[in-house]
Amino acid sequence: MVLSNYTKEFKYNLKLAYPVILGMLGHTFVSFVDNVMVGQLGAAELAAVSLGNSFIFIAMSIGIGFSTAITPLVAEADSEGNFAKGKSVFKHGFFLCTVLGIGLFLLELLAKPLMTMMDQPEEVVVLAIPYLDLVAFSLVPLIIFQAFKQFSDGLSMTKYPMYATIVANIINVAINYVLIFGKFGCPKMGIVGAAVGTLISRFVMLFFLWWILAKNKKSNVYVTNIKFFKLSKQPLKKLSNLGLPSAMQMFFEVGVFTAAIWLSGLLGKNAQAANQIALNLSSMTFMVAMGLSVAAMVRVGNQKGLKDYVNLKRIAESIFLVGFIFATVFALFFAIFHEALPDLYVNLDDPANVLDTAEVVKIASTLLLAAAVFQISDSLQVIALGALRGLQDVKIPTLITFISYWVVGFPISYFLGNNTYYGSVGIWLGLLVGLTVAALLLFFRFRYLSKRLILSNDVALDTVER
Repeated sequence: MVLSNYTKEFKYNLKLAYPVILGMLGHTFVSFVDNVMVGQLGAAELAAVSLGNSFIFIAMSIGIGFSTAITPLVAEADSEGNFAKGKSVFKHGFFLCTVLGIGLFLLELLAKPLMTMMDQPEEVVVLAIPYLDLVAFSLVPLIIFQAFKQFSDGLSMTKYPMYATIVANIINVAINYVLIFGKFGCPKMGIVGAAVGTLISRFVMLFFLWWILAKNKKSNVYVTNIKFFKLSKQPLKKLSNLGLPSAMQMFFEVGVFTAAIWLSGLLGKNAQAANQIALNLSSMTFMVAMGLSVAAMVRVGNQKGLKDYVNLKRIAESIFLVGFIFATVFALFFAIFHEALPDLYVNLDDPANVLDTAEVVKIASTLLLAAAVFQISDSLQVIALGALRGLQDVKIPTLITFISYWVVGFPISYFLGNNTYYGSVGIWLGLLVGLTVAALLLFFRFRYLSKRLILSNDVALDTVER
């Protein structure tokens, strides 16, 4: 292996990935801002946001996972120079994401009674329900936004979703500050104010991205003059066949982390608040891997369209290497600053909650050590998933993610989480095992498929030459 064969791809990989990373970080930053501002109100309010968002994250995982089917199909059509195919993929993906966003919102409303059946702290549930109502509605613009984002990524126009996300975050921070704390004569709405900020910012994000794409010469012909209800069976079937397994892949992973939130809730509001801190911080580093995953999906999809399988494998492996480097840096960061980072989320000067705050910080700092350990596994598994989606291989990876997280990881989290010695750390040890198993299996799955494509292509070329 000549290292330069991989490192020479770093510049383009990062050029493609960094807008996606910043855009994905923008989504997480919305949650970060909510958590930091709400954390100033107390542990119960922070735990309520954690509980409410646990329901939202499940729905988001399904919607975002489904929308990823758009990217490799658009990337393939773009490399083939097939405009009609690309526009068809976008239009049908736009329709499906709209229907899915509305459906997920309605399911969230129906799921609210589950909060009272989960043995969560009563004061947390009371606070979480009105927060969930508003944030659930924000799923509609968010999932539609994902259709535009994945289409834009497929055309390698990854900067535009980043711009939209930055604008949305500025609006979210401003509204949060005004409504959570009751500034400038506005009512003090607490965590409901955070929900209002999230809802408004997501609508702005959607319309801003559409406006940018409509102004661009390359994308304008795709996103305007859309005959929304003039649909064809074949594109709907193709997107559904790719999108549903992809949705399940993300659901299985996000679901097990959500289960960790619920399990921590059984340990009390302080454990749940600490879990939310560690989860929010680790999700930020995960967004870097997500950006690299999109880069892998786009570049593998392009090479698949060109039928250049040797470079397909090499380029994907160069992205794995970049991901490993970033993950190592993040692991060291968490290990070094695990005691200082939780302080960002709590009010250390609040005498009324001093004991709760101290316990939250103590638990969260320990969980960050576990988060440091699983950085590499988490990075590898999501980048491998992106590469496999670029190959349009989704069924076997879906089975792999289910087995890794729910057959292997969750039972360990449940068993150790109910052990008073391990507590919250036991829950995260199960997550670590599940992520590691998924990373290894998905990586070997990609290696197997890429080598098989190279071999079959070589055989075909030999046959033609003869």
